[in-house]
Amino acid sequence: MGTRPIDGMLETTMEKIKEMVDVNSVIGEPITVPDGTTVIPISRVSYGFASGGSDFPAKSQPAKDFFGGGAGAGITITPIAFLSINNGNVKMVQIEPFEGSVDRIVQMVPDVVDKLSSAFKKKKEEKAEKKDAKELDKLEE
Repeated sequence: MGTRPIDGMLETTMEKIKEMVDVNSVIGEPITVPDGTTVIPISRVSYGFASGGSDFPAKSQPAKDFFGGGAGAGITITPIAFLSINNGNVKMVQIEPFEGSVDRIVQMVPDVVDKLSSAFKKKKEEKAEKKDAKELDKLEE
């Protein structure tokens, strides 16, 4: 089967979409402000494309088929949040209201990580204090 014109249109459309959308479209470049805070923009990327065509038989000689078709694509990049990193603390600042449970979970992840880290750190410190107290008791005996 030979190459069809519609294949070329689809291939070109997909290549152009790949050129326009990359990982930097979703997670933007980090921006550091003078106070040392780093801000990372996060966006939602939506895209779609369509194409179509048809072969038309020629009535004249020599017989040659004609092709008519078209393709199009659209992309929307919407900023939805920013990650703020300051002195090791990560906060997510959401621009849009929550749209569902997944959005809420994503929003809570940095806070949960911070709380777990501080809880483990506190346990480690308590353990070290108990160990120091036991060693001190042994020295006093």
